[in-house]
Order: sequence, then structure tokens, then C-alpha cells
Amino acid sequence: MPLNIVLIEPEIPNNTGNIGRLSLAAGANLHLVKPFGFELSDARVKRAGLDYWKHVNLFIYENVEEFFEKNKNVSLAFFSSHAKKSFWEMELEPNSFLVFGKESKGLDKTILEQYSKQQYAIPIHSEHVRSLNLANAVAVVVYEALRKLKI
Repeated sequence: MPLNIVLIEPEIPNNTGNIGRLSLAAGANLHLVKPFGFELSDARVKRAGLDYWKHVNLFIYENVEEFFEKNKNVSLAFFSSHAKKSFWEMELEPNSFLVFGKESKGLDKTILEQYSKQQYAIPIHSEHVRSLNLANAVAVVVYEALRKLKI
């Protein structure tokens, strides 16, 4: 798989279902880090992912520590509305991990501090918008990553 999509503590089942479908369409692995704001068996997850969910290459972690322990020495890119660099500047390689935080708060401050040089933001051109919907942000980033990697 050319990319890995990581959702740390996702809260909204519809977003996770849509991102599951997106990961399959993009040929990416999907990594979900607990705790979740819903159960994976939630009908809204399944509805958003349709009948594709069973085909998603899915990895589940009990917490963020387990995720980082099992994925050492990998290429990581973190996405935050507070990042200084644009996602157009992403430095990627095949199998990069694209890491997104929870819908309500984004990535935890300790993660942002530890990986400050690997953070990117999607440009937002309105002072009235704080951030994009998580599923939309993931879609924008994933397809830009595929374009950059010429996949």
C-alpha cells in the first residue's frame, strides 16, 4: 500500500466511515487509534463506508503509545490547522503515514510539540472557518499525496 491514513481518537462515526471508503479507493491502509467516540459496529460507520468497509485494510491500536511503538522509523506527516507549513510542502515517501487528530481538538499538544517539523496545514482562505471537516481534510491530503508520489 502506498500510504497509511491514521486517525487518532476519531469521534464522529460518519467521518470514519467515509475515510474508510476513501482509504480503500486510494489503496491506503487505515489506522485507527483508540479511544473512539463511537463503536466500529455503529450503523453510521457502516452506512458511510457502505459495503466497502469489509475490504478496508484496517489496523486498530488501543492508544497512541501503542501506535507509535508499533510504527517506529516510518515517515510521518501530521496535519493541524495550526501548522506553519502548507500541505503543498509535504515531504513524503511511499508508505508514509498521514496523521490526523480528533474532530473536536485535533492532535494532542504533546504530539504537536514532539513532531513540530513534520506538521502541515491545508490553507483556509476565510477568517470565518477554523478548520475543515475531517473526512474532507483527509481526502484533500490523500489525493495530493498520491499526486506527489505519482501513484
